[in-house]
Amino acid sequence: MDPFDSNSTDRVNLPRNMIENSMFEEEPDVVDLAKDSTAFPTFPALDPDEVSYEPRSSRLLVRGLGENDMDEDEEDCESSARLLGMSFMNRSSAHRSSSSPYTRQAPPRSCSRPSARTLVVCVLFLVVVASMTMVLYFLPGCTFTKTGCHKANKTTPLDPVYPVSTNGELFPWAQFRLPRSIRPLSYELTLNPDLDNMTFTGHTVINMLVFHNTKRIVLHAANLNVTKATFKLGDGEASHVTVLEYKPRQQIAVKFSEDLKAGQFCVLTLDYFANLSHTYGGFYNSSYTDKDGKKRVLAATQFEPLSARKAFPCFDEPAFKATFLVKISRKPDHMALSNMPKAKTKLLPNGLLEDEFEKTSVNMSTYLVSFIVANFTPINKNVSETLVSVYSVPEKKKHTDYALDTACKLLEFYNTFFEINYPLRKLDLVAIPDFLAGAMENWGLITFRETSLLVGNLSSPLEKQVVASVIAHELAHQWFGNLVTMSWWNDLWLNEGFATYMQYMSLQTVFPQLDIGNLFLAVRFRALDKDALNSTHAVSTEVNTAEQVEEMFDSVSYEKGASILLMLNASLPGDQQFRKGIIQYLKQFSGSNTDTDDLWNSLTEVEVSPQHQNVSEMMRSWTSQKGFPLVTVSRKGDQVTFTQEHFVLTPDNTTHTSSLWNIPVTYVNDSCSLAPECKQVFTLKTKSGTLKVPESVKWLKLNYRNTGFYVVDYGDDGWTALIDALSNNTSVLTHDDRASLIHNIFALSRLGRVSFHHVLNLLNYMYKETETSPVTEALLQLNRIYRLLDKRLEQGLVARMKKYILLHFGSLMDSQTWEEEDSVSKQELRSAVLETACSLNAENCTQKAKALFKQYVESNGTFRIPGDLQQVVFTVAAQSKENWLTLLNMYGQVTYDAEKRKMLRSLASTQDAKRIVWILQAGLRGDFIQTQELPLVISAVCDGFAGYLFAWDFIQDNWNQLIEKFPVGSFAIQRIIKSATSQFSSQTHLDQVRGFFSSLKERGSQMRSVQEALETIRLNQRWMERNLPTLHKWL
Repeated sequence: MDPFDSNSTDRVNLPRNMIENSMFEEEPDVVDLAKDSTAFPTFPALDPDEVSYEPRSSRLLVRGLGENDMDEDEEDCESSARLLGMSFMNRSSAHRSSSSPYTRQAPPRSCSRPSARTLVVCVLFLVVVASMTMVLYFLPGCTFTKTGCHKANKTTPLDPVYPVSTNGELFPWAQFRLPRSIRPLSYELTLNPDLDNMTFTGHTVINMLVFHNTKRIVLHAANLNVTKATFKLGDGEASHVTVLEYKPRQQIAVKFSEDLKAGQFCVLTLDYFANLSHTYGGFYNSSYTDKDGKKRVLAATQFEPLSARKAFPCFDEPAFKATFLVKISRKPDHMALSNMPKAKTKLLPNGLLEDEFEKTSVNMSTYLVSFIVANFTPINKNVSETLVSVYSVPEKKKHTDYALDTACKLLEFYNTFFEINYPLRKLDLVAIPDFLAGAMENWGLITFRETSLLVGNLSSPLEKQVVASVIAHELAHQWFGNLVTMSWWNDLWLNEGFATYMQYMSLQTVFPQLDIGNLFLAVRFRALDKDALNSTHAVSTEVNTAEQVEEMFDSVSYEKGASILLMLNASLPGDQQFRKGIIQYLKQFSGSNTDTDDLWNSLTEVEVSPQHQNVSEMMRSWTSQKGFPLVTVSRKGDQVTFTQEHFVLTPDNTTHTSSLWNIPVTYVNDSCSLAPECKQVFTLKTKSGTLKVPESVKWLKLNYRNTGFYVVDYGDDGWTALIDALSNNTSVLTHDDRASLIHNIFALSRLGRVSFHHVLNLLNYMYKETETSPVTEALLQLNRIYRLLDKRLEQGLVARMKKYILLHFGSLMDSQTWEEEDSVSKQELRSAVLETACSLNAENCTQKAKALFKQYVESNGTFRIPGDLQQVVFTVAAQSKENWLTLLNMYGQVTYDAEKRKMLRSLASTQDAKRIVWILQAGLRGDFIQTQELPLVISAVCDGFAGYLFAWDFIQDNWNQLIEKFPVGSFAIQRIIKSATSQFSSQTHLDQVRGFFSSLKERGSQMRSVQEALETIRLNQRWMERNLPTLHKWL
């Protein structure tokens, strides 16, 4: 296949004007109550839902004041304000639109100049009006209603201003969160997917309980066309009801003329039809090509976080747990899967089969429901009274053995560790050919991207480590997330932070040969890097929009959450307190929803040592405020002082300089620095604290093995002592501690607390370093600087940086073998070292890589490149036109997914402009390259000098298509933005990025990842300004 033959007309129109200015987006239909008083409705009395969910700014909005005072978390008020005739601008605007209905328009005629007397009278009148308004505005405790301020009663509910539904009626709810007056008890779902026409019909029966009197039922539905709706109260007759829809919040509602009474049971039945989704959320269609070249179609689900509503009407929030009974129709040559085992199958009159699954034996949140219609093949095994199965397309069944064996061992481990057996009778792990996330923990039906589940018998241990990590994470969710679920997305870390922590902890115990410790250390470093930005967020933070929900799936919820759990466990006495605490947490809240305090309270209640500090007191400082501390060490004789402050790379006026953390500071010294018994602990709760050490102690190393989530600055003398110690004896510290020093000194250089001269001094010992984690961390940091210099066109410095890296790591590069290697740690080291060597065009490396690729191509599949070397070999090959085309053809034929993905990354690393444009377009089209891989393609293109500007133009030109495929705020969009912008370091690029995203309005301008991108560019600018002179001098 040659995409560049003479017949190819596939070309890209790269944008030239990179900033689109769109002033207004289309407004939803509203009733303008400011203009039409007859449209003002008579509202029923408020029920408790509205009292508790009243937006903080509603009083201002009802008065028609304060439209520019809208907080970030008050987006729901925007539609209410529109009903009062307000025109809301971009949130950053400080002025009303010139077309505001509050601005009187001059008549289209000339007028005489007003007299001085008239002007004085007008000014006085305006002053009086303004004064009265200010007095009314600042009256304490005044509750404003349509008729003014009646009494100072803060509890008086206000008449809410409702949005307008699609049929023109007022929609009876005005909040992002659903009311709590109705709770679902059970769902009966019947789904009939048509894979020929990519549509489906559904029949949903929801049994509910009324919690308090209400005249409405509000739930979620998105892109579902309801054709029939009936409602039954208690034992009464079912009657037809009208369903109202408010699309901006994906809500539907039924209104009643009389109250539903607390304690009553009721049933809502809905028939509907919809298209199978063409994105990766909801009930979506997918396809693959079988071994005979035939296209096979399938339908699968991905509901987390907000997409169950795209498959069936539901109360789509985590706290609305219920049971589910699922029925799915299918063709005889397909199979169906759902959360529970299949109960029975019946033949339908139309010739299709309908599978009915057992009713779920547990209450679960809607985002965990799942069903699949496909022609997959399973292998299975019974473990602890659970049937564990791994499903794949038939052609890849041979790649499922490792996943089955791993899942069985981990299931047994978790059953024992948590002292709670997995509650379902079956556990399916399913490899989906077209799947955006790495995996999804649906209860009893875990879905995976193929690269996250399938691994060949000859695969390297490093490839098996990837698969085992994902399986361990998703199985941990069956307890953390499924059995006990966060009440709302603000505490997503209770799911993801715990699953991330358990994934590493379980693999260290069950599969020690996978050597997972280096990977866990590296992800903790990256979590620190992101959390150092001012645009980060607290672990537990406010979430009030769909976009904010999507953005919670980031390194703070995952890796920082896991890091603070590691820190807590490491600080507790003995080995069992942490485990006992989480067992109590799981047993106490089994089947329920929780928040962060519930976890800390459970851990506090099982404290085994009365001398140890309160867990709740310690940990709230780590989850309630953003960022992490910088601990500075100073010493005078035998007295050592620790001082803490907020480590933030770009502080501003709103940064809380008074932030304090309860830090379990661990430390070792030169007399005892390696064994765990050497570790000592000092609890730093205040701004500073002191301790005494023998004057014979030469140095202290804080944060033993980097189990704490903080950065340490040792001061000039402290750094000098540690650097000298490493120069004399590399093994004086553990390899985790050596890596920690390298990470910390680069972080402090970025902060401006240490000079780059200190950084280079520390790295002088690296020519003696042979352990994986210090080498990989140093190379990552140096490569980051190298790419920044390269893209800033500092060619002289680029050449010297290349020489510096080859000088310090050259002997390690030359000593690497190119044969199979069994040790995971050695594979990690070898791949990192050789990828750097070949990217710098080290001749020994590139020649060996070319020779291996030639042997691979000529062997016709009989010769296999070691898994950890495939990336470097394929990347070198992709730099030549002939080998790029060879690799492209191989990519289209290879069936092993891990190898296929490495080929794709290598293809995207080309420095040929035409190929860069082609591969970006191919990823967007989704035919030859699956669209799920587009974030990977963009990341690889941006790493190269030739591609990063093409990628930035491509993103701007195709933004609307990107957010159709990947939700605004999703991890895919976060990765795309970071890849494209993280290597900019000029004012021009900063202005371009700011201008483009500010033009997007609700299509992405408010994303946290945009703020992170702008902040990162400013930091790159600042670092260059500070350090270019040093680099010129010292390299």
